[in-house]
Amino acid sequence: MGSTAQPRRGDTRQRIQDVALGLFAEQGYEKTSLREIAEHLDVTKAALYYHFKTKEDIVVSLFEDLARPIDDLITWGETQPATLDVKKEILRRYSEALGAAAPLFRFIQENQATMRDLSVGETFKSRMLRLMELLKQPDASMSDHVRCFTAIFTMHAGMLALRDVEGDPEEKREAILEVAIDLLVQAHGGVTQ
Repeated sequence: MGSTAQPRRGDTRQRIQDVALGLFAEQGYEKTSLREIAEHLDVTKAALYYHFKTKEDIVVSLFEDLARPIDDLITWGETQPATLDVKKEILRRYSEALGAAAPLFRFIQENQATMRDLSVGETFKSRMLRLMELLKQPDASMSDHVRCFTAIFTMHAGMLALRDVEGDPEEKREAILEVAIDLLVQAHGGVTQ
């Protein structure tokens, strides 16, 4: 009844994901091979194949794992009343989910051409459109559509742009969230001055 000393299979899978994401960010998706990933893990290519057959399989798994909190947020948001307070809460929760998915968003930013070719690119785009639908008013003007889209984009861009700026990460996240919420409030009839 004691615990086993063997690591769970998920631990190896997680290590592969972490190493691959690091290499993709460092040298680009296209320039990274499965052989290099295996070498960095100090495993055989066959051992890597046990978990992932292709680089795209690794990226898809990363999206599935790191995007799960975003999917949960969208599902939650779709069951809530469409009030401004709920929409602010969606942005707050999205900000937290982005913190956990920061490595994935760096990958997206640094591999945009590749993202267009990978199957997960359309899935990501679909998630962002669903999120925007949760934030905007049904009869929103084009300017208010732009404000809601910009609120989401502010969170992505701010996370990437501020990563190399000195300062407390939580303070940066809160500042980015504040700007995104300001845009949301303006889109819902707030003062635009």
